[in-house]
Amino acid sequence: MIVEFRQAIGLLGIVLAAVAAQLNDAVLNTALSDVAGNIGLSNDTATWLRTLFITGQVLGMCTSPSLGLGLSFRRFALFAIFMNCAPSLLMTLGGQDGTAVLILRFLQGVGAGFTIPLILTIALRVVPPPIRLYALSVYAMTATLTPNLATSFAALWIGGVRDWHFVFLQPIPWCAVAAACVWWGVKQEPPQYDRLRRFDWAGLVFVATGWGSLTIVFEQGDRLDWFNSPLIVVLTVVALVSLPALVLSERYAKVPLMKFSLLGRRNLLYPVLTLMTFLVLALTASQVPITFLMAAQGYKPLQAHSVTLIVALPQLVLLPATAWLLDHRHVDARWVNAIGYGLILLACWGDAHVTSSWNRDQFYLWQCIQSVGFAFVVMPLLMIATNALKPDEGPYGSALVNTPRAVAEGIGVWALELIARWRGGLHHDRILDLLGQNRLALGELGALPPEGGHASDAALQLVDAEINRQVATLTAIDSFVLLGSLAIFLLVALALIPTRTYPPRIALANS
Repeated sequence: MIVEFRQAIGLLGIVLAAVAAQLNDAVLNTALSDVAGNIGLSNDTATWLRTLFITGQVLGMCTSPSLGLGLSFRRFALFAIFMNCAPSLLMTLGGQDGTAVLILRFLQGVGAGFTIPLILTIALRVVPPPIRLYALSVYAMTATLTPNLATSFAALWIGGVRDWHFVFLQPIPWCAVAAACVWWGVKQEPPQYDRLRRFDWAGLVFVATGWGSLTIVFEQGDRLDWFNSPLIVVLTVVALVSLPALVLSERYAKVPLMKFSLLGRRNLLYPVLTLMTFLVLALTASQVPITFLMAAQGYKPLQAHSVTLIVALPQLVLLPATAWLLDHRHVDARWVNAIGYGLILLACWGDAHVTSSWNRDQFYLWQCIQSVGFAFVVMPLLMIATNALKPDEGPYGSALVNTPRAVAEGIGVWALELIARWRGGLHHDRILDLLGQNRLALGELGALPPEGGHASDAALQLVDAEINRQVATLTAIDSFVLLGSLAIFLLVALALIPTRTYPPRIALANS
């Protein structure tokens, strides 16, 4: 049995829509300062463009599988594509209306949340076990390929074309092709309106107040000085109340959004817990090197994008190759997973030797190792997760896997900002202290003005620039060490939680 050609085209359309949705997120985040300046948003207000997108994405990911079943996946997929495309066009036309842009950005996030889980849900429904791993490799690209393409697209629009409008317009061609593929390729099934009448509205409220509040806390906490901000205090309390209420509500809901009882299966619990942690760990190959190069070497996205591109492009080969490897009975997915963590840990160790003289060339080797590690981690995770689900449980499993994935974006931002504030502040103070202690010796060497003398503005600027370079270097080292240590935590979880599983063509045949 093979997937019908029309169904394959339909699945391709969902993949293209998911790529467009993720580029909507990541490209604007990379080009945020340039876009904010052109639409008249302050830096503080512009951070809400990222926060509202992620918050909307969480809501969309929780509700996407249930709405898809109720409306039929074909109709819902077309609506999700429209939600990705229309706000982009309206934001381009919105001009200086910052409030309208923020609202549209939230709606775009909801559309992205609707879209991404559809890949996993539809793949489990239409792709037969013999080739399911290869379909999962396409889904895996949304976690490893697309996010690392963002810097290249931002560099193209801001540094190459030099027109910020394309940051918003870029998803329109993707969405147009995706809509055509979905319209022709996804089979129109009878809608289940009875499911919509029994929609879990209480669960939606708790998702919005629980997961939504949590993402805002992580995204905005550092900027608002955490618990010195009344907003952060209120949202934290709301999250602490709503998340347990969500678990309780879903247990008794007739048609739950998220069936938490499935987490009793060890082979589903492991991917749900570790995928969120892995996506934070993946920042060591994207955000950390780019941030260092921009701060220490003054790189622009056009100069720095090759550092992430070298991680992204090999995924086109590595993910299907890893799927082929896992499709052998004698290959244990847990060992492939462990090798992936080991490669990421090795790359973090190599990157932790960064000095202030490093440029993009010094990162290439470790980025290549990261690229292989990513494929070896994500594919086994997806195989372990999907083998633990029955076909009719696909929508619930998709919600459980994808919602923590969206929250991980906020956690990653929080982690890097925390490292930059605590460790970066510490390094800055220690360097200034050392300069003060050795001022006399540095004055004799001409690095600083002699005692009682006055430094020129140019000299002070040079000293300040060098201090910032050293702080950026030391902070990058701390980031690689601390985030790399997550790989050790994931190795421990791998040893304790999942059990042996086999390729879908074998596992599902035996069941």
